[in-house]
Amino acid sequence: MKGIFQHKWSVIGIAVFCSILWGSAFPVLKVSYEELQMAQDDIAAKIVFAGGRFLLAGLMVLLFLMFSTWKRIKVTRRQFFVLIILGIVQTSLQYFFFYNGLANVTGMQGAILSSAGTFFTVLLAHFYYRSDRMNWRKSVGLILGFVGIAVANWGQEFQISFQWDGEGFMILSGLTAAIATIMAKELATGIHPFAITGWQLTIGGFIMLVIGFPFLKEGDIIYTHFGLGLFIYSALLSALAFALWYSLLKYNNAGELSMYKFIVPVSGAILSAIFIPGERLNNFILVAIALVAIGIIIVNYHKKA
Repeated sequence: MKGIFQHKWSVIGIAVFCSILWGSAFPVLKVSYEELQMAQDDIAAKIVFAGGRFLLAGLMVLLFLMFSTWKRIKVTRRQFFVLIILGIVQTSLQYFFFYNGLANVTGMQGAILSSAGTFFTVLLAHFYYRSDRMNWRKSVGLILGFVGIAVANWGQEFQISFQWDGEGFMILSGLTAAIATIMAKELATGIHPFAITGWQLTIGGFIMLVIGFPFLKEGDIIYTHFGLGLFIYSALLSALAFALWYSLLKYNNAGELSMYKFIVPVSGAILSAIFIPGERLNNFILVAIALVAIGIIIVNYHKKA
């Protein structure tokens, strides 16, 4: 198993696969909102939907770990405390902003705005790691990336649209993801990647359900067979993508892997245009995708020695 996560071409293939899975989340969630008839401003329904998804995803990973290498599911008291913190930050908080923000932007905008997390990670690493300081290359990449995010919100009249509970929440989701990335790298040492994934998704999802259920009213979520299928798919993609990505991080340089994250906004925008009724790629979105993708590649590019 270790060799798969270290061989050059399998690493590239897995990184690309994970990025496409994450990109598919944008149209899946937007279509789910419509299919399950969740009101745009219904925060409780989205918290419950997200909580159920991540609880199921986390349990999938833990069950797999239990039947394959069950000893790795065990963690110490200190490690479990770390996993609770990760569950709160990386699952509960990040996806509170993500689910509610995505309801108020298009799927294509959401895919591009979510890339802010990559650029925030570079900024935070500058202040946290002495060996990962900013330089002219990273500065250029950050500028291109944030300009691309701004272009994604331009209308035909060249006016930038911004809603605090839309674009604002998506950017806060990216910032939370960046904080969680550094936390996971620093705090979760000694824990198996699948255990990190399973526990933090399970804990975070459970917390969201506890918070959301008391405010959920009858009729807030109308279940259908198709909607249930979308829900299960979204749980599977989370379990698979996070578990594989953490495994890659264990054996590979985080900066080199992050370069493949440029595929997330690209695949997310293209899949949104294909599957979400009324969404079409336009010049603003294409320029935004290009700027964000180039920005991500530049900030994560490392010359071979």
